[in-house]
Amino acid sequence: MKIAISAKGTELDSTVDPRFGRASYFIIVDSDSGRILDVIDNSSGKEAPHGAGINAAALVAERGVDVVLTGRVGPKAFSVLSAGGIKVVSEMEGTVKEALERFLNEKPQYSKGPDGDGHFSG
Repeated sequence: MKIAISAKGTELDSTVDPRFGRASYFIIVDSDSGRILDVIDNSSGKEAPHGAGINAAALVAERGVDVVLTGRVGPKAFSVLSAGGIKVVSEMEGTVKEALERFLNEKPQYSKGPDGDGHFSG
């Protein structure tokens, strides 16, 4: 399974970025091996005046991601992810590695809907 994790950096020890659409990076990890498959630079989405969530959702969907781990996701991004069959786990924090381990070792609570208003800047 391919897992995309919103991150503030490009390594497994980077902090999870709480903002999906305006995350600095998305680290795509293989759930079986735990290795990084790809790192997506989201600088254009991070600075976008609007549409950041939709663009970020499209970026991860293009990579064939199955699950997104993030802090919060807005309604438009959630809609695009859901339409692509991508599950979302929100309220993740800590490092990318810690978030991945929690997802793999605990029963994940998949989000049933967005948990942000689409303009979360924290």
